[in-house]
Amino acid sequence: MLIFLPPSEGKTPPNDDDAPALDLERLSLHTLAEQRRQVLEALIRASANDDAQQILKVGATVMPEVRENTRLRNAPTAPAHEIYTGVLFDALNAGTLDPAALDDPSRQVLVFSGLFGVTSLTDLIPAYRLSMGVTLSVPGQGQGPGAASASSGPGRLGSFWKAALEEPLDDLVGDQLVVDCRSSSYVQAYRAAPEQTLMVNNFTERNGQLKTVTHFAKHARGLLASMLLRAPAGTESVLNIADVAEIASQRWRVELRPAGPRSPHQLDLID
Repeated sequence: MLIFLPPSEGKTPPNDDDAPALDLERLSLHTLAEQRRQVLEALIRASANDDAQQILKVGATVMPEVRENTRLRNAPTAPAHEIYTGVLFDALNAGTLDPAALDDPSRQVLVFSGLFGVTSLTDLIPAYRLSMGVTLSVPGQGQGPGAASASSGPGRLGSFWKAALEEPLDDLVGDQLVVDCRSSSYVQAYRAAPEQTLMVNNFTERNGQLKTVTHFAKHARGLLASMLLRAPAGTESVLNIADVAEIASQRWRVELRPAGPRSPHQLDLID
């Protein structure tokens, strides 16, 4: 079983200034090192650009974080589950997991990222500011005809990572179940086959109406991922859709909707 998570917008830099710097060759799926390097270099250039706020689609209040992107080559790193903060990762509470659960090959967790494509929870990464919805094309600095309008970079990150991730993730996923807890902008980067994907939704019921509340949905997905990682392995050492639904039913009212030709199975968690 694989669990797909989005990153968090907010990130907590490591406290240890002597922590190791980023090493792209040591991240999970190391064959993506060159693509990661392309995005990293483009992000550093964009973050130093006068139009950084517009390029990265951020508010003025987070511009100090954007400026820190220019130091990413030498910034201290920590395990991804410590860097990512926010509602989902608070609910996941990976720091309290048995280390074996984090490294269990039958319950792998992949966190999708505009900068790295995907990482594991234990990959060493720095705090950064970049979302998957960004088009990372930086005005060129060259000379000569057309130089003023030239630009460089990976372009639309969703499309860039879709092309880069397809082959390595197809190989990794194989015939495993994917429990997909990502938001829509990160789903575009990679989709496993519908029949082996379980998309997790959360609804809050009020006066007979089901509504999605972003805060509660993030919390529910993080909590379900936590429950799955803490569940004792069955006799087959892997969880199937029925197992996931049974675990979820310990906390929520659960509804399952089967996959269609192009749409994955849907697991609705109802508060």
